[in-house]
Amino acid sequence: MNIDNMKSQMRKGILEYCILLILNRRKAYANDIIQLLQEARLIVVEGTLYPLLTRLKNMGLLNYQWIESSQGPPRKYYELTPEGESFLLELEQAWSEVEETIKHLQ
Repeated sequence: MNIDNMKSQMRKGILEYCILLILNRRKAYANDIIQLLQEARLIVVEGTLYPLLTRLKNMGLLNYQWIESSQGPPRKYYELTPEGESFLLELEQAWSEVEETIKHLQ
């Protein structure tokens, strides 16, 4: 079994949760989200992030607004909707359950 493949699958499984955690703190531009994920060593590229943001928006978990930028064209800033905040609380509970399971099995 390839450990890199397993690690990649695990990262994919938590990526949406991590995006929601970031947006729970503040509105963010896509490049800011990518930078924060990379700082956390969860490597993501725009080609991965934008479809996820679109899917989360279509699910009603995110909204966005265009904000003027001093460094070029307006930027799309994402934020959680009230539904996104509720969903994040459910994900946090699910994450706690997974952590408890892992700790129990160690």
